[in-house]
Amino acid sequence: MLKAVILIGGPHKGTRFRPLSFEVPKPLFPLAGVPMLQHHIEACAKVANMKEILLIGFYQPNEELTRFLTNAQQEFKISIRYFQEYAALGTGGGIYHFRDQILSGSPEAFFVMNVDVCSEFPLPEMLNFQKEHGEAGSFVILGTTANKKQSLNYGCIVENQETNKVLHYVEKPSTFVSDLINCGIYMFTPDIFQHIGAIFQKNQHNILFEEPSNCRHRAEAIRLEQDVFPALAGQGKLYVYKTLSFWSQIKTAGSAIYASHLYLNQYRKVHPTRLASNKGSSPQISGDVYIHPTASIDPTAVLGPNVSIGPRVTIGAGVRVRESIILHGATLQDHSCVLNCIVGWDSTIGKWARVEGTPSNPNPNDPYAKIDSETLFRDGKLTPSITVLGCNVAIPAEVIILNSIVLPHKDLNCSFKNQIIL
Repeated sequence: MLKAVILIGGPHKGTRFRPLSFEVPKPLFPLAGVPMLQHHIEACAKVANMKEILLIGFYQPNEELTRFLTNAQQEFKISIRYFQEYAALGTGGGIYHFRDQILSGSPEAFFVMNVDVCSEFPLPEMLNFQKEHGEAGSFVILGTTANKKQSLNYGCIVENQETNKVLHYVEKPSTFVSDLINCGIYMFTPDIFQHIGAIFQKNQHNILFEEPSNCRHRAEAIRLEQDVFPALAGQGKLYVYKTLSFWSQIKTAGSAIYASHLYLNQYRKVHPTRLASNKGSSPQISGDVYIHPTASIDPTAVLGPNVSIGPRVTIGAGVRVRESIILHGATLQDHSCVLNCIVGWDSTIGKWARVEGTPSNPNPNDPYAKIDSETLFRDGKLTPSITVLGCNVAIPAEVIILNSIVLPHKDLNCSFKNQIIL
């Protein structure tokens, strides 16, 4: 039997995702019409002999998360349980703390996935790769290729080209090591806990003579990428499976639009019924577009490419939407224009208003380019990126909002450019 563990983090993470993470936990933010976390669960549920999915994080259990898990269990017919960490324990510490629950039922292997990545999730391929290439008890990292400059922002893997064994691993190196990077998706056998346990014992030893109050937390705070993989590299137990399919991190609002684009494109193959099409009385659709069944859209509107329309959204006559996510209950009044934006829950954009951002997509001329993790400010100025409207934002008629972030519950009365509106 197999299991899967999805690391969902907690509320003090995702600060670059604000103001969107004010309203929902980041794992439940919708990408291509469904919560970010659901894409992971769908992939896990398709794996043969998958018996259980465990979520590990330090969000307080809440009604929204509980409702999502209940619905997901019913839809995918698989056990899904959430385990809350007592503190942020890191990618290795979390699974080590709940190792008894992971090993319950004696799974032969289990997958570990970070929630803030977007991927085709080639889990069966990783399993087959381990059986064909790896030795009993070996582990697999999913890897992909980045360009030389961007590789410094990721975990870099040096492999044996013939055997695919990991020879060297460095997390975010200061100089170029390799263009093969870690995707944050792993396949482990139960043997991994011996290696994490050795690091836990080492941590305990190192703090033996310090104040005991936080010793347990500090000993258990273990990171796969900084603590475990560098120690495993070169031992012949760690392999890398390279994917040629899509992959991206989801750290910022701009990367959410790009991830939505990747998932919408994937729908052509795996969920064609989720994509809108041009019909007699429907709005004009260009490219990949998701429209929730409860949305009300005037047939003269033009949507796409890469547009996701959430529940109970209202879109008026002559509206143009491109490269954007429109969230639950938002209203786009007649002839408004929304480009490269995320429009928050229950927000309103007035007639003839234009709300526009600058796309954050990777360089299309570089096949190995990834999304740049831009800082919010550069040279004292807001870095141009997509425009984000928090929930309950009101944009008046005939104004322009460009490259700005608007915090929730704001009624604007004029145009803004390159600003954070508090």
